[in-house]
Formats: sequence, C-alpha cells, structure tokens
Amino acid sequence: MPSDIILIGPQGVGKSTIGELLATQLALPQCSMDELRWGYYDEIGYDPALAQQKREAGGAWAIIQYWQPFEAHAVERLLAEQTDCVIDFGAGHSVYEDAALFARVQRALAPYPHVVLLLPSPDLDESVRILADRNRDLPDDIRQTNEHFVHHPSNAKLAKFTVYTKGKTPEETRDEILHVTGLT
Repeated sequence: MPSDIILIGPQGVGKSTIGELLATQLALPQCSMDELRWGYYDEIGYDPALAQQKREAGGAWAIIQYWQPFEAHAVERLLAEQTDCVIDFGAGHSVYEDAALFARVQRALAPYPHVVLLLPSPDLDESVRILADRNRDLPDDIRQTNEHFVHHPSNAKLAKFTVYTKGKTPEETRDEILHVTGLT
C-alpha cells in the first residue's frame, strides 16, 4: 500500500504550501502536479495552440474541459512514477464531468490511504467566498471555475480525509493532516 500523501482541492486552498510543509516534516520529496503535468499532457497529444484557441473562444471553462482527458492521464502517470512522496494536485486534477475519466482517477487513487481534501470551511459557500478573496487577482472566469471545483462532488468522493483550513496556520493544518492520517 502506498504511503504517499496526496492533497486535492480547489485553487488557492494551500495544497502546495501544505505539501511543502508535510514533505519537510516527513523528510519526503514533494511532487507538484502543476510543475509536472505538461510533460504528461504532451504524451497524449496536448496542443497548446488549440488550448489557447479554446480559452480565447470559450473562456476558462472551455480550456478546463479541454484539459480533462490530459488531467486524468497525468494523474495516472504521476502516481505510476512517483512513490514515497507528498503530492499536490492541481485543482482540476480531481474534478471530472465525464464519468469514465472520473472512474480512471478513482481507480488510480484507490490504493492510496492518505488522499486529503483541503477546504477552507465545511460550508461550501463560505469556502467559495474565502477562496475568491484569496484569488481576487485572478480573472473572473477563473474564480468562477474555482466555485465549480468547490461544489463538485468529485473531490469529496476521492478524498479519504477532509481538513478545513479556516483559522489555522499552515503549520496547524500540516499537523492536523499528520494526525488524521495517523502519520504522527
């Protein structure tokens, strides 16, 4: 059974920051999907020009839909290649509209006992407000997709644990994750 910790959740919730703290505490490497994904996307024909065209024509939602098959592939590849590390997913790597893509990611994550969903609050609307404030410098359409990521059921179905960050320092969140996963 893999011992990795996998952090999932919406944009701006702190996955990379908390991942770094966990990696340091556990003396494990940190693997950030946002840093590695493009190589995995290229393996199955990612077309940056087409992605840009979709973004210009349909906004953030159009490009997020284009990315979905690439994101599922990236999850499978990252999990196949990386072991004994702290992994932080990009926001879209755990939210799927297509049932077949979701099933692929669900199968890939099934053996991992430490999949942790980070959210600011158990109140999803409050989470959206907190994240919108944190991400206020992002374009409106990106913030709106983040609202979708918060409310979509994929994250909750994939997570083995949920940790709420509101009112906690990153170190307190790290410590709670270590406690709930039994890794302390």
